[in-house]
Amino acid sequence: MEIKDILSLDCTRCAVPVTSKKRALQIISDIASEKLETLNEEDVLASLLCREKMGSTGIGQGIAIPHGRVDGLSSPLAIVITCSPGIEFDSIDNQLVDIFFAILVPTEQTDGHLQTLARIAQKLSDKEVIKVIRNCHSDNALYEALV
Repeated sequence: MEIKDILSLDCTRCAVPVTSKKRALQIISDIASEKLETLNEEDVLASLLCREKMGSTGIGQGIAIPHGRVDGLSSPLAIVITCSPGIEFDSIDNQLVDIFFAILVPTEQTDGHLQTLARIAQKLSDKEVIKVIRNCHSDNALYEALV
């Protein structure tokens, strides 16, 4: 599965005002519920918060990949937001996070979820891609940098 298969322009937000970890996850949940009427914003947030309780999804270098399983989805959905300045996210390297690439998958999906996470982590490990993302000034530019 390619990033373009799960990410759309309307799920991409550049320079979002974010003040906390919970607020970042709320914004992601809001975008998801706007995208798909079948998704309940509170359910999405609960899924993301539940996953964060198991351990931070901050993978280091200012990047987090929050993810969760959600009822009401038939296929994976990605939401990407950036913020400046970065926020505290309990990342493995203790750096502030300014890039959030969230993935929501259907409750019953297992293997596809892990493959999707691996592909996204691979894309976000490219220093040039991250540099472009951090220099984006519009939702469209951010979307184009990822697909």
